[in-house]
Order: sequence, then C-alpha cells, then structure tokens
Amino acid sequence: MNLVLLGAPGAGKGTQAAMLVSEFGYAHISTGDILRAAVKNETPLGLEAKKYMDAGDLVPDSVVIGLVSERLKEKDTENGFILDGFPRTIPQAIALTDELSKLGRDLDAAVAVNVDPEVIVKRLTSRRCCKNCGHIGSVADAVCPECGGEMFQRDDDKESVIRNRLDVYEKQTAPLIDYYRGADILKEIEGDKDPKDVYVDVKKSLGL
Repeated sequence: MNLVLLGAPGAGKGTQAAMLVSEFGYAHISTGDILRAAVKNETPLGLEAKKYMDAGDLVPDSVVIGLVSERLKEKDTENGFILDGFPRTIPQAIALTDELSKLGRDLDAAVAVNVDPEVIVKRLTSRRCCKNCGHIGSVADAVCPECGGEMFQRDDDKESVIRNRLDVYEKQTAPLIDYYRGADILKEIEGDKDPKDVYVDVKKSLGL
C-alpha cells in the first residue's frame, strides 16, 4: 500500500508511521532523512541540496522531488511506502503524481491525522528532552526516567515557535487536504486520543 501521511506538526504522524512500518513492513520515507543521507553520501542532488541548506534557504521543489523519486525506485518500496513530510504543497503533490505515474504506481490513500491546534500547542509545550540520552518526556519529569539526566525544553517546543509552525502548515500544507479529497483518496482520522486507538482507526480506514 502506498500512502501519504498528512497532519500538523505534533499531530502524531511519526508515531502512526512507525506502527504501520512495524506491522506491515512498508518503507518509511521521510524527506528530512533523505536530504541528510544524500548530503552525507555526496550524491549530485545531495550536493545541490547542501548549497541551499548551508545558505539557510529552502531546498527547491525540483531537488526534493528528484530525491524522493530516486528513493521510490529503491527495492524496499515495492511492498508499499509511507511518505512523511512530503508533499508539503499542491505543486509538490502534482509532481509526486507525475513521478509515480512514470514508475507505473499510484497512491492508495492520503491519511490526514486531525488534531485541534490548541491541543497540539499544549502537547508540544509540555514536552521535555533529556540533555544526556535524548529521551522525550514531559514537564512532569523532574529528571530523565531513563538515565536520570537533566530535562530541558527544546527551542522548537516553545509556544511562539509552535504557533508559527502551525500557521505555516495551515497556509501551505492544509490545502493538500482538499486536493486529495478531490482525488477521492483522502482518509481523515481524529488524532486527539491514545495513539493505539488512532492506529486502530487508521487501519480501519485503509481496510487493513
């Protein structure tokens, strides 16, 4: 099964992707991971991306789409894949459809995990991270439950940053919901509950 996962930052997409990968063996394709790997391996597209990243600029669609297209040709995607973090815009979604068409493949579904923005703000601002081992905990953890290290709040978990990320998502990425609804492959899931319950709903919506 070939899937796109949609949802605002903090909606729990990564958790759902991990569960699907664990149970069904789908390839989890994260654009962040692809970019880092391409830069590390100094591929032609990786070197191109690095120029923009070093300058603090967004990597252009043409480079990101090229990297995703290369990743989709790898053997582990034959059993199905989950795209996480791509597409982010309608032009990227159209380009993805074109690339898949060249490979003789289709998207089976776009799964949108919906969570109220205020719930996301509360969820992310209460996160704490261990300086020592990286364990993700909550504001209730005075020290790391894993190693006893000092817990701190990451800059990207501060309220002003989160609200800005949600605003960017709403402007750029939320229109994809309508795009995939129009393509008749959208599955909308209520994400404001226990991740295991969300996963049950995800599987039910996909007929798994």
